[in-house]
Amino acid sequence: MRQAPKVTKLKLKRQSRILEVGFENGETAQLSCELLRVCSPSAEVQGHGNPVLVTNKKMVNIDKIEPVGNYAVKLVFDDGHDSGLFSWDILYAFAMNQSTMWEDYLKRLKAAKGSREPLLDVQIHYSDK
Repeated sequence: MRQAPKVTKLKLKRQSRILEVGFENGETAQLSCELLRVCSPSAEVQGHGNPVLVTNKKMVNIDKIEPVGNYAVKLVFDDGHDSGLFSWDILYAFAMNQSTMWEDYLKRLKAAKGSREPLLDVQIHYSDK
């Protein structure tokens, strides 16, 4: 199995919630923060071989990108998720397979009657009356 090209550029487009990734072979990819979050390589999401369906992340964004050596980054999402390491191999796999990954995610979401829409932050006020 050949090694994926190294990442040479990471640019977070916060407003559109897109992570632009450039590789040493000249290829680039536009990866949505939502896809990166719901398909995170973390054990929390991948479930040790039994992936967990992550829902309600349509508006998720990346707060911070932290380098891990010369081979990966840790993405810190604004929902608090920060346990997945995105190696160059994983980012390249996302770039090359994002349409299939997205279709699979949407099928799983539909089968589970889940939603991409964020949960509403509802504040409940009680009165004595």
